[in-house]
Amino acid sequence: MKSQATSRERLLEAASDLFYSDGVNIGVDALCKAAGVSKKSMYQLFRSKDEVIAESLAARGPYYNALLLPSPDDERSPRERILSVFERQDEIAAAVDFQGCPFVSTATELKNPEHPGSVVARHFKQALTDFFRAELSRTHAEDPDILAIQLTMVFDGAGARAVVRAQPLQNVGVVLAATVLQAAGVRDEQFAAHAR
Repeated sequence: MKSQATSRERLLEAASDLFYSDGVNIGVDALCKAAGVSKKSMYQLFRSKDEVIAESLAARGPYYNALLLPSPDDERSPRERILSVFERQDEIAAAVDFQGCPFVSTATELKNPEHPGSVVARHFKQALTDFFRAELSRTHAEDPDILAIQLTMVFDGAGARAVVRAQPLQNVGVVLAATVLQAAGVRDEQFAAHAR
């Protein structure tokens, strides 16, 4: 951690790490100790622990999505760009400290769709679905909305499997996503024909 980081930044960084590794039920005392910030300071910076949960997840979200999603200037076909997300998930899930998708983990643990953390989690999960839908729209696939939801479900299911089985995915998500795309008629040659 950088020594120049503000108390707020240290709290959000510690919260992001601890909530991901140990769950959102970790106590405020442990959180403040990890951040090197007093409880009094925490409550001066945030109205509640719930706000810390939401803001730390919001801070982690862009970083996590940047790990998964191809850059806008990536010139591969839509199918390849979609499958690259599952390939990245495969790599991330092989890490020893992998605890699943942080958004799914948080929302599942909170069990309250109105909790600020659940609202943030939903926002970032929608961003993944929106990415899939935008790519599918470039292929002229039938019903890209439903197909994007199906791909998101494949992603979430693969992540859950990696956590429950405590083992790498070994391309399970990649193969299943490719099968879903194949069944929907999304192929690279189809995109090439539309691109001409």
